[in-house]
Amino acid sequence: MNSQALNRRRFLATGAAAASMAATPAWASHEGQRIQGQAEHVISIWLGGGMGQIDTFDPKRKGDPSKKKAGAYYDSIPTAVEGVEVCEHLPKVASIMDRVTAVRTVNHSVIDEHAAATNWMHVGRPVSGTVVYPSLGSIIAHERGAVSEAAPPYVLIGYPNSSRGPGFLGAKDSYLYLTETGRGPAGLSRPDAITPGRQARREQYLKDLRGVQPETKDARLRDYEAAAELSLRLSGPEFMKSFALDNEPAELRESYGGEFGQRCLLSRRLVERGVRFIEVSHNLNFLNGAGWDVHNRGILDQHKLIREMDDAVSTLILDLEDHKLLDKTLVVITTEFGRPPQFDGGGGRGHQGSAFTCVLAGGGLKHQGAYGETNELSQKIVKDPVSVPDFFATIHASLGIDYAKSLYDGDRPVPITDGGIPIAKLFG
Repeated sequence: MNSQALNRRRFLATGAAAASMAATPAWASHEGQRIQGQAEHVISIWLGGGMGQIDTFDPKRKGDPSKKKAGAYYDSIPTAVEGVEVCEHLPKVASIMDRVTAVRTVNHSVIDEHAAATNWMHVGRPVSGTVVYPSLGSIIAHERGAVSEAAPPYVLIGYPNSSRGPGFLGAKDSYLYLTETGRGPAGLSRPDAITPGRQARREQYLKDLRGVQPETKDARLRDYEAAAELSLRLSGPEFMKSFALDNEPAELRESYGGEFGQRCLLSRRLVERGVRFIEVSHNLNFLNGAGWDVHNRGILDQHKLIREMDDAVSTLILDLEDHKLLDKTLVVITTEFGRPPQFDGGGGRGHQGSAFTCVLAGGGLKHQGAYGETNELSQKIVKDPVSVPDFFATIHASLGIDYAKSLYDGDRPVPITDGGIPIAKLFG
């Protein structure tokens, strides 16, 4: 073989190797193994308004608003994980911190606009161009579907919002929502006069009518028909049993606490029913008059919110564990941004997107109490930054979803996580 042919062969071999490396997905490790977890469900707890990390899961030295001394508003306490501390108003979560990881270095660039930050923390990226991005819940519904045909893939317990929606994925990957835990979605409740027999006759009549119609190719009409069929299935007694919270032991219901706690209890029951993704909103402002958006005097009763979260989240984790569902269910706590260590003129706090905490629990992850490190005032990241796409990639990986793939808005490829990489240490 002459040298020219040999050089050509080497060139082709090198080119093939380079192409192979370029095609290797971002989730592949150097051994070629995908980072993949074992979770089947997500319960996502949304703290609307902006939970202050320095006053909850990333406590620092004590401050003093009366003297304008920056720092934490509360004392800190040790947890079940050596070296990890949390706020004094989280004693129950502290006792089970070995099932939890407070990711202390989440960050993005939005600080002064709640709506933009809320959207970013639901779709995983900032608004860009004309693309209407799908929410985390809708992507998971799209990729994994419901666990059971007798359940919807995605339930929102709280008021609907476009940032929670399916974006370009379409209505089939949207949510079913409710605002009252005790009665379920109003649109699925049958009037008393509609007996099972009467309902069955109506469904057969609808089936006969559809049978004489030509098949449609309009995606919007197909989505509508799919939604109608799902609604018919869910309006039956089996799924509606999920909302009968009175069937739970009184002691357990009391340990969950008030309305937010009952929402968390319902989320466990929905997991049992086969719902894949549930968002639970915790922004009930009547506790302190401001919710988590603790400017000025709103911070005075912030501890009431923290204690309510402590009761509900700790009970949820232990309840899932008792039902042998904790390893299958990833509990996520997110918020739109954090709070700076400095106090404003009224003694409260402003907004901070440069470093804040989101929380993961259960889901079969290798928990370590806390991940990432901020400086002495929880204002700057000093170790292990986690972008919002990284945080979302960790959630997707825990569910076995390929976080490196693209979805398609028409012919336009849209990466699921905008280049996010999972937190590898949580996967052992």
